[in-house]
Amino acid sequence: MIKSPGGSLFPYYYKGGEIHCLKYGSKYKKHDELFELMRLEEEFIFKANKKLKIWIDLYETSTTEIVLQELVNNLNNLNGYVKKISFVGLSSISKWKLKRKIKNLKLEYPVTYFSDPEEAKTWLISER
Repeated sequence: MIKSPGGSLFPYYYKGGEIHCLKYGSKYKKHDELFELMRLEEEFIFKANKKLKIWIDLYETSTTEIVLQELVNNLNNLNGYVKKISFVGLSSISKWKLKRKIKNLKLEYPVTYFSDPEEAKTWLISER
């Protein structure tokens, strides 16, 4: 087992399934640090070279317009490497803004939003 740039165990096993956690939370307004972590996680995922179920933690991270746009770029870059993604920790307004931005992408995978991390992880490992 190894650790990803964000410090998550890889692979991370949950209730018999395998997910990858992107720890983008607790960055507050440190956007440069967040964007660098996103870049490193992208490289890590490209090297893993398999389709992943990804859980993105955004608790305690300021989701400004530029942060949301970088997230959209991140999702687009990972398009061929993702089975499904769930976001946790977004405010209602950030969720709405992100959904609008994502709508224009041609993503090959479903994206959901949860307030409870356990629900998000359970959805990821479910077969739907």
